[in-house]
Order: sequence, then structure tokens, then C-alpha cells
Amino acid sequence: MRVLVIQHDHSSPIGPVGERFNDHGYDVVTHAVVAEEHFESPGVTTDFPDFTSFDAVVPMGAPWSTYDTATIGSWVVPELEGLRAADAAGVPVLGICFGGQLLAEAHGGSVRLTDRPEVGWYDVASSDPDLVPAGPWFEWHYDAWTLPPGATEIARNANASQAFALRRNLAVQFHPELTSAMLTGWLAYGGDAKARDFGLDPVTLLARTRAVDDRSRSRAHALVDGFLARVVSAAQYA
Repeated sequence: MRVLVIQHDHSSPIGPVGERFNDHGYDVVTHAVVAEEHFESPGVTTDFPDFTSFDAVVPMGAPWSTYDTATIGSWVVPELEGLRAADAAGVPVLGICFGGQLLAEAHGGSVRLTDRPEVGWYDVASSDPDLVPAGPWFEWHYDAWTLPPGATEIARNANASQAFALRRNLAVQFHPELTSAMLTGWLAYGGDAKARDFGLDPVTLLARTRAVDDRSRSRAHALVDGFLARVVSAAQYA
């Protein structure tokens, strides 16, 4: 079995989410989109593999907006087409943050700049904790989705919808893959200034994240377990 991971930028590896797919016997195939040297000019071209040739697809987070076609239209439009093809073929997709927003946009919802962005650790309530465990989860987003027609909202908080399921697609707004090592990379690429804009001390934020690395990894594993059991195997939300 193979899972395709779409890694949109160089500082966002799949982390414990990929670990858990490995535990379940999946080979993780990573397709990198924007290399480090193009981070400031991400309008690259990329040849996506055929999404329908994989057993699952995981589009990950990104520091850009799904609707910013002037900046990333060279690859975000083909990726949306690939997600629609995966949906039509019944290939399960787990969309993380930007990847979840792509799922919303691909299937008839919308994505917009929100007046309630989230950076840091936030509580998340879940109506189906066996599929999407309740928080706290780490968030870093400035956009929010509206649900696609027919989607079932699984989790939310006072700021935004946090997870939805539609057919064999599961979208989450938070970052289950995040580790303190990954956050170190984000802070190094301008995230420290953005964290301070939110009144957060980057050193304190990193220390808090490091303190819960093991707990966060377990919660990420549980999310993958739920995705595989409830979306991939049972297709409950078809």
C-alpha cells in the first residue's frame, strides 16, 4: 500500500502522521512542491503524480492561500484537479490545514481570509472523537473554509470549523503532524515575527510544544488510526 504526501514547502515534513501510516504498512511517497530556494517566489511548476494510483493522499499545510492564484496558481489549480480526480475514483484523502482548505474548495466549498486567525495551541471540540480526537491541537492559519455541500462537520471551536468529512475525504484545520523540530523550522522562516504579532513569545511557544511532543504524537497517531478505520476501510461518510 502507498500513501502520497503532498509537501507544499520545505519546512513542513509529514512527521508522526507519516510514522503512523508506516506502522499500518503503508509506504510513504512524498512529492515536494516548493523547494527552499523558491520559498519567496513559490509560483513553480511541478508534475504531480497521478493521485488515483495511490491508496491514500495527504495534502499538507502551506504558508500561502488556496485562492491566491496570482502567487501559486501554477500548481494549486492542478492540485485541485487532482483532488477531484481522487474523489471521483474513491481514493481516500486526509487534508491537513491548507490541504483541508483545498478539499473544501475542490468540492464546492470556499476559503477566505478570516477575521479570527489562529496561531498556537487551541482547544477543539469533536462530535466524533474516534475519528477526530478533541484538542488541544496546534494551529497556524489565517484563512477559513465554508463547508462543501454534503459535508459533515466533525470538529470546531469558537473561531472556525476544524474538521469535516465528505465521502472518502477528511479535512482538518489544525496540524497533527507538528513537532517542536518542525516548529523550529517555521519560526526560522519568518514565523517568529508572526508569532509576536499574535502576542506570543516564540521561545515560550516552542518550549510548550516541546513539552507535549510525546502527547501530540500519540494524538496524531489516533487521528491516522481513525482515518484508516473509518474513512479508508469503512467509508462511513460516503
